[in-house]
Amino acid sequence: MMKLKERAKRLKTDIPAIFLAMKDKDTPIIAKIFAGCTVVYALSPIDFIPDFIPVLGYLDDVILLPAFVALTIKLIPKDVMERNRRLSEGVWKDGKPQKWYYAIPIVAIWFLIIWLIIKAFGL
Repeated sequence: MMKLKERAKRLKTDIPAIFLAMKDKDTPIIAKIFAGCTVVYALSPIDFIPDFIPVLGYLDDVILLPAFVALTIKLIPKDVMERNRRLSEGVWKDGKPQKWYYAIPIVAIWFLIIWLIIKAFGL
């Protein structure tokens, strides 16, 4: 079983590799869709479950993101994933990039949830 530090290091290579695999012509369409969702979620500065919520706030960093990555990797053919891992080595030397436009889907989901709650309670 991988230790937490090894998992974090692996995510730093897997997420850029998933991004490259998403653009790879040998990646199946369903894997590309999952890869797109995974990359957007990984790069978003806003988490689906905000970090200020005790315990639950860190679940996305510890459970959700690695689960998305693992599921996406299962959908990408092994040879395609390995090729893109090699191509992505050293991409994030200085930490993950921060792009605010990656937060748009997360913010949109929260607005949708809030809107649905308001509609449900007739406010």
